[in-house]
Amino acid sequence: MAAKKSPDGSHGGAGKAGEMRSLPMREFSRSLPMSLLRAREAVMRQFRPSLRNHGLTEQQWRILRALTAVDTIEVTELARVAFLLGPSLSRILRDLEARDLIERRTAKADLRRGEVSISSKGLKLIEAVAPTSEAIYAEITSRYGARKLAELQDMLGELERGLAEMEVAGEAEADTDE
Repeated sequence: MAAKKSPDGSHGGAGKAGEMRSLPMREFSRSLPMSLLRAREAVMRQFRPSLRNHGLTEQQWRILRALTAVDTIEVTELARVAFLLGPSLSRILRDLEARDLIERRTAKADLRRGEVSISSKGLKLIEAVAPTSEAIYAEITSRYGARKLAELQDMLGELERGLAEMEVAGEAEADTDE
């Protein structure tokens, strides 16, 4: 069965190569989520080889880095600060625990909750990765500029806070509609 042709002679779908659709929204390449993803990918491309050399995934590194900032943290809070879903975090924690990079225990206050901390072996791994990581940061700073990088981090923080306030406002409106 042959596909039907549209009035312009094409077979529907995406249209002719190079043809632009007129949609009531900004170009895909100018969408904020895509811009942020492209920037994140450009940054992480610099760090991945070093992480691979140390047998770490991006998510494992993120967890270890988060654990260096605290003595102990509840698993649910770790998921929140590391931006990981519970099932992914559980798998990653199992892997890190099997490598003796973290320590897990039950919370004394609530036996249903788990707590995590970085182990001495995990700290040694962080110390091994740190020089390369800092060299990468230095190169990024050199190429982009220290002032611009600081401004970018400030602006991203402002964006995050502003959108968090927007979420709260949206939730408040939903509560009054009932």
